[in-house]
Formats: sequence, C-alpha cells, structure tokens
Amino acid sequence: MVRRVVVALLGPVTWAPPGIEPARWRTALAEDVVDLLATLNEVETAVAVTPADRWLADAVVWPGTSVHEVPEPTPNAVFAALTGYDQAAVVAADAPDVPGLTLGKLLRPLSSRPVAVAPAEGNGPGLLGVAARLPVPKWVPALDLDTAVPGELRAAAPRPGDVAVTAGWRRLRGPADLGALDPAFEGWDATRALLSGHPS
Repeated sequence: MVRRVVVALLGPVTWAPPGIEPARWRTALAEDVVDLLATLNEVETAVAVTPADRWLADAVVWPGTSVHEVPEPTPNAVFAALTGYDQAAVVAADAPDVPGLTLGKLLRPLSSRPVAVAPAEGNGPGLLGVAARLPVPKWVPALDLDTAVPGELRAAAPRPGDVAVTAGWRRLRGPADLGALDPAFEGWDATRALLSGHPS
C-alpha cells in the first residue's frame, strides 16, 4: 500500500491585517490549515517548521501529529526530512479556506507523474503546494512556495509532462487577498474569528 503524507509548511507570514498582532494572525492561519489536514482520508498528516518556529507547531497540532524541524522553510527541506513515505505533498499554511478536495488533487497525479504542483491563485508568483514521489527526483530545483511557478519545475524536468499542474487556490499573502475569502465556505474558523474580532 502506498504511504502518503501531506505536510503543512508553517513558513514565514510577512503581514497581518490592521489591528491584529502578527503572531496571532500566523497562528490562526496555521490552525485552520492543520485542522483541514486532519479531515483528509487515506493520507497521514504532519507539519514542518524551522527550530525557531517550533512554538507555532506546538500551538496548532493535534495530538499525535508529526512535527518535522527543517533547516529552512522550503519544500525541498521538508521532502529531505521525510522517511518511510512513498509520496508527499507540502502545502502552504496561509490558505486557511483551501478545500480538502484541492489538496487531494495535488497527490492524485503521482500515480503516473513524479511531481505535481498547485499554483497560488491571485496576483504574482507562488505555489499553493508541491507533491512528489519519494525520493524526490534529482532534477527538482530549489523551491520557494512564495516565488516558484509551475513553469520553473516543468523547465527543469526531463519532459514538461513529468510535472502535473493541478487546481490552484488563493493564499492570504496581502490585504488584497482578504476580499477573496468567502463566508459561505466551511472551515477557516480561527481566521474567521480573528477577522471578526471574536477570537476563541
């Protein structure tokens, strides 16, 4: 049986809405993504942080959730820290309302392709997540979820078709992204409460 893991990479968050303390904002985003991962079927879940951010992982993980400390907040560092898995996906922790189905689609192409990427929707570059068969192919370049684009991976691959591009989703990387949040979407409870001024 194929062993899969989805890892929330609790990387830096460079902004916060006016009046919200940055650490609380970052914690709310991470909590919502970790809560979403806990609902996924047929995969194991984990979080990854740098040693300096271990406090954040401890604040949001569910009991028994694996926490991987990595030297830098990149997908490459996370993949390198994983052992015993056949497939892994690394997703950004600033997409609190991402549907579980979107994350599932990130893993699905790995049955026939070595790598899959989900772009970050909205303005500018970036990825929602990247998935790969393990060990990761040597041609995969150093990736930053904030700056990488699918074309970067496809250009590095032996064949562009080795990289599947799956459904993307928005990340909350700046004030303009707040307007895209849909109150009708389920989930993102911690982020929703913080934005409404009623944090738990």
